[in-house]
Amino acid sequence: MTEEWLDVNRANWDDRARVHAVSEFYDLAGFRAGSSSLRPFEVAEVGDVTGRTLLHLQCHMGDDTLSWARRGARVTGLDFSPTAVETARELAADTGLADRARFVVSDVYSAREALSGERFDVVYTGIGALVWLPDLTRWARVVADLLVDGGFLYLAEFHPLAELLGEDGRTLRHDYFHTDAQTWDEPHTYTDGPQLTSTRSVQWQHPLGEVVTALAAAGLHLDFLREHEHTLFRRYPVLESTGTGEYRFPPGHPRLPQMYSLRATKPGGPG
Repeated sequence: MTEEWLDVNRANWDDRARVHAVSEFYDLAGFRAGSSSLRPFEVAEVGDVTGRTLLHLQCHMGDDTLSWARRGARVTGLDFSPTAVETARELAADTGLADRARFVVSDVYSAREALSGERFDVVYTGIGALVWLPDLTRWARVVADLLVDGGFLYLAEFHPLAELLGEDGRTLRHDYFHTDAQTWDEPHTYTDGPQLTSTRSVQWQHPLGEVVTALAAAGLHLDFLREHEHTLFRRYPVLESTGTGEYRFPPGHPRLPQMYSLRATKPGGPG
């Protein structure tokens, strides 16, 4: 597997991080003032993290990571973009969380080495993370190695079925089983802000069965898999805002899952 995709995506995400740090979409000023970037269903499904060690893979600028720190976890964020990690470290200092948060520059596949074999109670990831990884079997093995016995992975992610529709949100346009690398060249990121300079990226779509099978092959036991009818932005014009940061199909429109969440536990631990 050539590593060119990694260099291309790192340059793209360094550029995105520059734009995201000052965007209204991320509202880091609001986060500094005390807001949380976690979604209510994540908080409910992960549960109490007080005193637990939590690793956030592909943490970007660290607002989700630090939101878990505000809920009592001792957190580590890992991301392959030095620009994003620099912003995360500044955010930790600005919010008084630097004593229980650290941020490490590394890609996911090198996480074990970057963290010197350390293991965690919780590995948290998702919200648009998996499309940047070509090999989920390899990813799942890394996740399993990063967990203590009895620890769990929590993944919240956009549902692959939501990627099948055309821009109108009504027409089936794409192939669910197309998993080859797709190269994109887009002048803007998904937030407000100026154009990018590093516009190319490489992404992979992963069917839900591939995700679950990879975790099972790594020895993790699935605790739950939940599909959600809402998403976090107006992915299609037909979606309606609920007024609480969620978007859903209107009443009477056929529904399909927009997001999913799962928890998978590593066997062992106190018992």
